[in-house]
Amino acid sequence: MQTVNRQPTTVHRPPSTLLVVCGPTAVGKTDHAIELAEQLGTEIISADSRQLYREIPIGTAQPTEEQLARVKHHFIACRSIAEDYNAGMFERDALELLEQLFQKHDTIVCCGGTGLYIKALCEGLDALPEADEELREQLTQRLESEGLEPLQQQLQALDPVHYERMDTQNPQRVIRALEVCLSTGKPFSSFHEGAKKQRPFNIRKIGLELPREELYNRINHRVDHMLENGWLQEAQAVYDKRHLNALNTVGYKELFQHLAGELTLQEATEKIKTNTRRFAKRQLTWFKRDEEIKWQTVG
Repeated sequence: MQTVNRQPTTVHRPPSTLLVVCGPTAVGKTDHAIELAEQLGTEIISADSRQLYREIPIGTAQPTEEQLARVKHHFIACRSIAEDYNAGMFERDALELLEQLFQKHDTIVCCGGTGLYIKALCEGLDALPEADEELREQLTQRLESEGLEPLQQQLQALDPVHYERMDTQNPQRVIRALEVCLSTGKPFSSFHEGAKKQRPFNIRKIGLELPREELYNRINHRVDHMLENGWLQEAQAVYDKRHLNALNTVGYKELFQHLAGELTLQEATEKIKTNTRRFAKRQLTWFKRDEEIKWQTVG
């Protein structure tokens, strides 16, 4: 009987793809990402630097229990506000997770509005100089004695490019950017122009946008809705930890001012809406620089 040598069958899997859904706050990223993930039968990686903290679900607009039940999410309510976490750590953890998820799914959806987290995951982070502790201490003392505004003005003069796209209300980020500018003599933004790291998967980016007036109306409505659903009580519960970096963000800072008796609730609410609109504008400035993003108008 003749023996037939059979060649093993080669199964060609399509290349793995990371589908990134990004855009400004309140534009509808979560709903859009869930619909895509359901269509693809896959899971979602969150790229939001605040939604990963478990103590502050309301103020960070974490997906609801119903949304989480529809599609499995990662990096939601997985850490404590007492833990330090940054874009470099997210890059490491998300890449490790993707390696596992791509064994089960051809496409994974990434959803978020933290531009630095998305940059870290898709192309890696540029190497920044080590911290100059003495200079940082000097800048911190200036912050305490003079307030944030003089530091903002100095950074705007030294690096207007980075100033336009950063969260200028975050003292730690202002100090870090100033520290790099002053210690190296180079703009902080110049350290974000290195070669991209190659990833072992394809990347597609979808940007969601709305007409400005409609987006701002959504932001205003969402702030009211979050307050109606217990945001002030949530801020009260973490008030004694307000010095933590995780809470140094739009919404909590204004509510902490109210709880300290510095603002009425109405004043705090209007300030949150104004600062959130400014934050959305900075997000759009960041994402619009990325030519790989294909923009879609939602609504």
